[in-house]
Amino acid sequence: MRQLNPSDIDKLITIRGLVIRCTPIIPDMKQAFFRCMACNHTIPVELDRGRITEPDRCPRDMCNQQGTISLIHNRCEFADRQVIRLQETPDAVPDGQTPHTVTLCSYDELVDVSKPGDRVEVTGIFRSQAVRVNPRARTQKSLYKTFVDVIHIKQGDTRRLGLDASTRGVAEKGDARRAQALGMRAIANRPDCYELLARSLAPSIYEMEDVKKGILLQLFGGTNKTISSGGGGGGPRYRGDINVLMVGDPGTSKSQLLMYVHKIAPRGVYASGKGSSAVGLTAYVTRDPDTKQLVLESGALVLSDGGVCCIDEFDKMSDATRSVLHEVMEQQTVSIAKAGIITTLNARTSVLAAANPVGSKYNVRLPITRNIDLPPTLISRFDLVYLVLDKVDEASDRRLARHLVGLYLEDRPSTAPGADVLPIETLTSYIGHVRANVHPVISAAAGEALAERYVALRKAGEDPRSSERRITATTRQLESMIRLSEAHARMRWSETVEVEDVDEAARLIAEATKSSATDPTTGLIDLDLVNTGRGLAGRKLASDLRREVLSLIDSMGGGTNAADGSTAPNVSARAIRYSELAKALAEQSTYGSVDPTELYDLMRTLETEGLVKIAGSGDRRTVKRVG
Repeated sequence: MRQLNPSDIDKLITIRGLVIRCTPIIPDMKQAFFRCMACNHTIPVELDRGRITEPDRCPRDMCNQQGTISLIHNRCEFADRQVIRLQETPDAVPDGQTPHTVTLCSYDELVDVSKPGDRVEVTGIFRSQAVRVNPRARTQKSLYKTFVDVIHIKQGDTRRLGLDASTRGVAEKGDARRAQALGMRAIANRPDCYELLARSLAPSIYEMEDVKKGILLQLFGGTNKTISSGGGGGGPRYRGDINVLMVGDPGTSKSQLLMYVHKIAPRGVYASGKGSSAVGLTAYVTRDPDTKQLVLESGALVLSDGGVCCIDEFDKMSDATRSVLHEVMEQQTVSIAKAGIITTLNARTSVLAAANPVGSKYNVRLPITRNIDLPPTLISRFDLVYLVLDKVDEASDRRLARHLVGLYLEDRPSTAPGADVLPIETLTSYIGHVRANVHPVISAAAGEALAERYVALRKAGEDPRSSERRITATTRQLESMIRLSEAHARMRWSETVEVEDVDEAARLIAEATKSSATDPTTGLIDLDLVNTGRGLAGRKLASDLRREVLSLIDSMGGGTNAADGSTAPNVSARAIRYSELAKALAEQSTYGSVDPTELYDLMRTLETEGLVKIAGSGDRRTVKRVG
């Protein structure tokens, strides 16, 4: 595409690229039908180099009148025409340059063959068209617009780097496919297939075995299901795509993993949270330069429909962008209502995101919701949340240093010697082949195992010493376990989900939950930290703080009944300064140091409940017990 120049005009060419926009079907006149209004003589006129010339007079010798020719629309012949915008694929764009785009014109049976996000190979004639200053004037500009008159469209290989046998004969092509299928089967039959594929995923990145296994299962994905309602279709649809979030310190290879997955994932799109807007991720409205109509341009999430969308700097997104992701990650659709265009686009994509903590260093004494600038409702939509921390350990640092030095000396990772690592082409072909041909179904034994693992996760939150219980699993964890089990069975090239798949899925979820949902104050797993931002210990401390603040207000404001010493509110209680209350709380309270923001939120809550009244602002702000 980048090498097209004026010498290629009116020649047969073949280009490859990514479809980014398709216009609606446009009627294109192929044969005009004119009639003389004086003698009713009919005149068919064929298309000549894209133009139809209207006769200026009646061709009959008996009539030969001028200005009596009229176009009869219902007898003209039209063809379906569609204008497609083709862009260079990200892997074909040279470093530091912007991708080139080409306009395609497809007709009749080639209309709606491709959709935005498809990788296609187009064969056609490279044509040019003059640009007129005014449609009614004969003068034209010296610059010409170019487009490709499409003859054939071939859907690109969804495996991106799979075996390309398009230029071979039919027999050779069949032999190549059979040989490829046999090679894929040989990989699936290996007893160490799981470990082999996990090692082959970004082998230059040291260790992080569980993170690689979770991302590997994300690439295989589960099975999308639509539950029939009342004996027919149209019931609720359950997603099979897996979402993974990596949170950790800088320099822990998070971005490298994202770039590697982007290269091998089918229909993978890479975006940065800081430089991405809500419309850039979903869809935006633009005006077509040819038809002057408003058209919908697909964004990153829609273009990666059926693939993986890699988002770096996930924590630096704007609030408007985050609000879009709530619908995409759970419902897998994008609802658009802009400029008179109301529609719902499919965004059946897996999201692989990487985020840095606040202050660039993860604080293990704080929960994950206070370490990263993301709402709990968005974090809870990820199936796997991994903490990638830079821990100081001499033995681990020594192994990492040897691994990096070995990459420079031998160009081979020390953790996977010899032939234990698959080439990137083989790994990509295996993933694409399995995704297209294997659709596992949960067996009865696996269903029982899923129920048992879920109940065991729920029981882990029981504590006989406390009246309240911690939330250690929700139905989202059960659905994540089902998706991971299906992905593990698909990875084994199995049509049935077995108990071993459930065991591995439960192990991955337990490891991810242990690192991301552990309460730093108690050391126990509490999913409320992820779902609501506050765990059981935090709720108990907040309740104690509330009780102590009310007691201080009563005692300082004279609200304590002297007769019995109770803390019931007194109507004659006086107002106290807010600063005095905060100082007394810090000196007398057994709660310890109190965050000013937390105290302010508590006072606003008490005011909303009608227990206190806050007056004034700044240093003159006062608090009074009223109820």
